[in-house]
Amino acid sequence: MDLEDLALLLPPATLAALANGWLREDCPGLNYAALAVQRGQQASNFTLKVEVECSSLQEALEAAEAGADLVLLDNSDELHPTAEVLKARFPSVGVEASGGIMLGNRPRFCGPHIDVISLGMLTQSALALDFSLKLFADEATPVPYAHRS
Repeated sequence: MDLEDLALLLPPATLAALANGWLREDCPGLNYAALAVQRGQQASNFTLKVEVECSSLQEALEAAEAGADLVLLDNSDELHPTAEVLKARFPSVGVEASGGIMLGNRPRFCGPHIDVISLGMLTQSALALDFSLKLFADEATPVPYAHRS
């Protein structure tokens, strides 16, 4: 099996994790956040914001230094201390909390250094409505129904 076949079999998240691991091993000094921000700014215009998902303080600082408009701290155990350090050095950078946030535990994520709180449950748990364009026989009447995706 060659690499192209492997790429077709593996999900994108797995491919990204593999590529990330290989890059970190082969290019330890590479600033991924700077590359991501630079590419994002090149691909967009001045009306769009560039957001970088980070899992550590070091990644968040690199993203802010590279010019990210927003830093998303996902599933971070050190959410509030990381946000505080980041805001002290880069007050204009927005900080978004994400990961495991539900309506019941939302207050734990609120704080003076958090600008945005993302609730993935709003989209992941939403009901879907079937808007298919199936053709039916003359006498049949389609009935829309909601179902969980």
